[in-house]
Amino acid sequence: MTQADTCSSRAVQWRRRGALCVSVLLLGMLVAAVAQTHAPAGQPSKVEQGAANGLPLARGLLDRHLDAIGGREALARHTSTHMRGTLSMPAAGISGNLEIFAARPNKTLLRVSLDGVGEVVEAFDGVNGWSVSPLTGPMLLEGKQLEEKRFDAEYDGELRHEARYMSMRTVERTEFEGRPCYKVVLVRTIGGEDVEFYDVETGLKAGGIVTRETPMGPMTGTTVESGYQRFGALLQPTTVRSQMGGIQQVISVTSIEYDTVAPAVFEMPSEIKALLK
Repeated sequence: MTQADTCSSRAVQWRRRGALCVSVLLLGMLVAAVAQTHAPAGQPSKVEQGAANGLPLARGLLDRHLDAIGGREALARHTSTHMRGTLSMPAAGISGNLEIFAARPNKTLLRVSLDGVGEVVEAFDGVNGWSVSPLTGPMLLEGKQLEEKRFDAEYDGELRHEARYMSMRTVERTEFEGRPCYKVVLVRTIGGEDVEFYDVETGLKAGGIVTRETPMGPMTGTTVESGYQRFGALLQPTTVRSQMGGIQQVISVTSIEYDTVAPAVFEMPSEIKALLK
């Protein structure tokens, strides 16, 4: 192998490692996007700002989405969700199997096994948040990261309780991924805002833009949700594309089960318990 070949190989390895680092950060953002919409809509929020220029209220758009995927009663019936699928990073040539677990009131666990890399886990058990990755080893979430994980882990987050938001408003009708959508901005009481896009024709959520704290500082990711299919009584997206830092991830959902998640799924592994001591 020539020196040029060696340098080229090292460059590929560094790009691959960079893609993996960004991928680990993206995984946490995808939990809320994929394991979402488990609860009926709440009462109209007092913090919602009035719609301008004939735009529909944000509360109405959220309610329409919930009705479109199966209705309030079907959503309220479930206490846990188990999603299986695959995750790929086309540019890095990486793929693997993925599982996401969620349970009331605010527990989540994401596990992905990446070919040639190993297993990555991100979790929140209602009190503690952590991650275990071949790239970083075991890590406890602290500060802003933990606060945001707690916020995202709420199983009934789609209720949009007033206590969670300072305001919610529809800001414009726009194009999102080539589809006419209403853009909704939700300002969180813990700080920051989430942007969501709702398809004008179907009412279904088309995607969103979120900024979350990471070990590398605040990072913003865009998710695109499509391919809605019925699992049980509910419609859920089967393809979720996420983009951050020039790296794209694609989740393909193959199955979703409800009310089958055992509490033991969220138990803290020994290497994380050691960090608490």
